Amino acid sequence: ITQVNAEIKTVSGNIVYLDKSTKHMYELNNKVRLINVPDYMISDADEFIGFISGIISQDHDLEQMYFDSFLKIACMEESAADSEKLNAVIGKLEAVSSKFHVDFVLSISLDAHELSEDLKSKVIVSL
Repeated sequence: ITQVNAEIKTVSGNIVYLDKSTKHMYELNNKVRLINVPDYMISDADEFIGFISGIISQDHDLEQMYFDSFLKIACMEESAADSEKLNAVIGKLEAVSSKFHVDFVLSISLDAHELSEDLKSKVIVSL
């Protein structure tokens, strides 16, 4: 939340924050668009990627997207231990990010030993 609120002051485009609830609505700067993902009945990771693509297609000024509780909102909680599937989904997100110039910031609740070496290199903050 702190990072998103700080970023809104420096970006020239829009920021979207995807979450599993509206709990953070009053903590986010009012210029950040909060999307409660469960409202959209997404049932798997492929639908989640399609949902992200739809958001991007509707906002050509979109600069950053934050994914809080990524495993939950991307419907990947059960497959979190499957590093190949997680790598594949994050790989698709990286391709979308490159193509449309939108930065993605993911919050993933996994221990460092549960991440592949490729994903470990992308970690900004570890708790």
